[in-house]
Amino acid sequence: MNTLMQTQEFLRAARPTSPEDRPRSISEAGVRETILEDIALKTLYLSGPFSVLELSQRTRLSYEIAEELFRRLRAKLLVEVTGMSATVANIAITSQGRARALELLSQSHYAGAAPVTLASYVEQVRKQSVRNLKVHQGDVEQAFAHLVMDSKTLAQFGAAINSGAGIFLYGPPGVGKTAAAEALSRVLAKDGVWIPYALEVDGQIITVYDPAIHKRTEEPESENRDERWVRCHRPSVTVGGELTIEMLDLQFNPISKCYDGPPQMKANNGVLILDDFGRQRIPPDELLNRWVVPLDRGIEFLTLVGGMKIEIPFEMLVVFASNIDPAKVMDPAFLRRIQTKIRLGAISDEQFCEIFRRFAGDHGLEADTDLLNELIVVIRDTMQQELRACYPRDLVNQVLWAAQYEDRPPQIDRAALMRAISAYFLQKNLSDTDETQSGKQKQS
Repeated sequence: MNTLMQTQEFLRAARPTSPEDRPRSISEAGVRETILEDIALKTLYLSGPFSVLELSQRTRLSYEIAEELFRRLRAKLLVEVTGMSATVANIAITSQGRARALELLSQSHYAGAAPVTLASYVEQVRKQSVRNLKVHQGDVEQAFAHLVMDSKTLAQFGAAINSGAGIFLYGPPGVGKTAAAEALSRVLAKDGVWIPYALEVDGQIITVYDPAIHKRTEEPESENRDERWVRCHRPSVTVGGELTIEMLDLQFNPISKCYDGPPQMKANNGVLILDDFGRQRIPPDELLNRWVVPLDRGIEFLTLVGGMKIEIPFEMLVVFASNIDPAKVMDPAFLRRIQTKIRLGAISDEQFCEIFRRFAGDHGLEADTDLLNELIVVIRDTMQQELRACYPRDLVNQVLWAAQYEDRPPQIDRAALMRAISAYFLQKNLSDTDETQSGKQKQS
């Protein structure tokens, strides 16, 4: 009979629950009773005494479940009533409960929002897949409005988002790959998704919600929702050269004795940007081999400390941004799995001037068209550089820094720009250029 009850408890815990439906009983919550009891007792030990209502708020469970947990803990002599506030009991932990809480804390320090089941998490992530999104031209143009980009490139980004597959952004440094990837995430961020505070797997807690990554939506929240989930904009996670192979697995904290989800898990239903791809501390081929199956089949396997593997969804738009030739960091088989390759390169004269005017205007400065045309000639002919999207911002910054140092109002004139170019570019001294320009002016 005891085995039958344990089997029924396990099946009940495995049943998916919906964020839109607030569970009113322990059985509806899906998680095993013992898990919820342990979290309630640790919460009371660390933050109590308080009322049953506050227990509900701290664990993100309904009042009915908090009341049920209180009765179960009281029957085991782990908590006691210290008074009443109207019809709500004020509770405190007993000496026996304190001993039990210390024992539980030695196993895991987690005492926050109650977790959801792995089955619930998997089902919800699949429902919210980026592959189900349909974006249109207006959505992309609005998200990229702060950037100066041609319609052909914007169309490529729009098609890439609708594909729900990986994107490879490549080109020389300073052409706006990172800015474009971040703008791309804005298209997805308009949509709202459910993110759980944590999930429970085989008695282990894995935290998922990260306030630094997951931004709550401003839409009104239903009173009937399951508060173990948070309504957020689709997330955007960026990792760069600091990425290691260990960071791609569950992060076990030896102090709290619970797990933190890896970057790709926190990016589920959103965008994962691998910036400066090819320059990570992990070799590119090792990373690509790790993600061949996830990119192809939308599943990822993570490992708990004991060696147990769990399968989670890999449902995100992965953006590889690199200034290295794709053929040098990816083999043909993997390049095939990256459905869209977008090259960002040199910008036109008109785009350069527009970017310069925008950035200068943000600082209350104006730039003369003839002066900008002369600047373009100097960059191309003297510095022997193609026009890149980062140059206007960097040169205006040079002007601002020089004015700040000299304690004077900034102004964009020829002298300020030549000084900025001299400080920014290292290829050649500008003295010859100045003499040549003055000679041309005398001859004319």
